[in-house]
Amino acid sequence: MLDKFRAAKQEEIAALHDEFMEGRIPAVYEGNRPSFSNAIRAKGPGAVIAEFKPASPSKGVLREHANPLDYADTYATNGAAAMSVLTESQYFKGHPDYLFMCADRGLPLLRKDFIIDPLQVAMTASSPASAVLLIARMFGSSHELRQMVQLAEAAGLEPVTEVFDESDLESAREAGAKIIQVNNRDLNTLTTTLDISRRLMDKQDGELWISASGVDNRAQIVEMAELGFDAVLIGTSLMLADDPATLLAQLTGAKE
Repeated sequence: MLDKFRAAKQEEIAALHDEFMEGRIPAVYEGNRPSFSNAIRAKGPGAVIAEFKPASPSKGVLREHANPLDYADTYATNGAAAMSVLTESQYFKGHPDYLFMCADRGLPLLRKDFIIDPLQVAMTASSPASAVLLIARMFGSSHELRQMVQLAEAAGLEPVTEVFDESDLESAREAGAKIIQVNNRDLNTLTTTLDISRRLMDKQDGELWISASGVDNRAQIVEMAELGFDAVLIGTSLMLADDPATLLAQLTGAKE
């Protein structure tokens, strides 16, 4: 699955390199970029990162004609600590412009995409994103991952390093990751189980930890918080909900 995602980014990366050779890489964003980690700690453990995700590889289109502005408003007013924004177009129907559309709602934004090239980090730094996702196993070595982690930090971004298992976690630690996101999805079957988070949390060592995929109710959030997760990332259930505002308020405890 990750190989498919990598292949889907090659045209975009080639275009970025062409633009770079022509001197057309945008300057670093100079507007407000609120701290992603501070926002999570302020509402954690068990803070909710609410995601805008129009589609997914496992479920197809989740919400036709979804407006990121509407979701940004909903998330900001119903207890979310931060917002994850899909910018990958082929499989998730996202777009980098969504980061700019959601920037004035006050939530720190996580750019969620398949970031494998330094110029993608540069482009992210030219947006209002506060954080950028780096998937550990998309890099050939922990050295390559470390370079990307350091590049993101130098650009003013907080890198969120995603892991699926113990080997990924080891690479993330060797790369100096300060934010670990555990993905509860089996990439072969696309099924999810919180057992992955339950198992890996035993290895927590001072980083900020996020549990992602497969969390869709308040009881699961409470369990992840009690295990020690600073935050959970929730996307699919919010995108499928007829009333995402009410659902998010229930998930965050804002209605209690």
